[in-house]
Amino acid sequence: MAVDVYVRRRAINVAAMLLSGLAAAVGLVFLIWILWITVKNGLSALDLKLFTRITAYADEGGLANAIVGSLVMDMLALAICAPIGVLAGTFLAEYANRTKLGAVIRFLNDILLSAPSIVLGLFVYVIVVLPMSNLTHGAVSFSGLAGAIALALIGLPVIVRTTDEMLQLVPGTLREAALSLGIPQWKLTTQVLMRAAISGIVTGVLLALARLAGETAPLLFTAFGNNFMVANPLDKMASIPVAIYQYTNDPNPALHAIAWAGALLITLFVLLLSLCARWYLHRHRVTHD
Repeated sequence: MAVDVYVRRRAINVAAMLLSGLAAAVGLVFLIWILWITVKNGLSALDLKLFTRITAYADEGGLANAIVGSLVMDMLALAICAPIGVLAGTFLAEYANRTKLGAVIRFLNDILLSAPSIVLGLFVYVIVVLPMSNLTHGAVSFSGLAGAIALALIGLPVIVRTTDEMLQLVPGTLREAALSLGIPQWKLTTQVLMRAAISGIVTGVLLALARLAGETAPLLFTAFGNNFMVANPLDKMASIPVAIYQYTNDPNPALHAIAWAGALLITLFVLLLSLCARWYLHRHRVTHD
């Protein structure tokens, strides 16, 4: 009887390992396939004019204005969502942990985390774009600022969740030791716990930025797009994802090549951010032995 149970468990374990290994292999195959297609098609259009000419030149142009617009909106979005996200995550971990309020906030944050980005874009369109257009009599409507707000709503729940979990990973003995020395709660949070969890928090911020870099849907309803070089956040602003979307809908093969180059730029940017996050996490890893 015992032998039969052992054999059955061993067979189930082998089957589970084979299925999980097969699933991982299938995922890797598709990932490598996507990366190979992106690199192969993107390298052919990756030249100097991609970074020096604007989209107004169409198939003779590049993505200079889209690159600048993406950087402006991503940095504005990060400036909005990073401080709020870190503060909210700190509140959840240190002041609302194991409370009903904290549970409600975490639940709402999870809903925002899984919300479709196009819904957030429509939300910002209603509460930002339309009121700005009415207040300025049409002088300001779609804008880089509205796009940054939409992107900030996407990155906010990622940073909140990361900060919350990184602070909860700090051992309770560290809190007890600091409080036993008479350190007030605010100083414990800012000078002890934040220092212990800073590597994980920075990693979460970088990963949130990587997610923002490829968002298209919310920018269609907020920043709209612009064929010229614009740095003013109150003007319509181009971005790489929107330029890719527009070029792939055009029958011109030359524009398709520029779209592939833009996709390669976003892929390399996300890869660079992921590598920086891993390097920072490894270099500033804190042990609590």
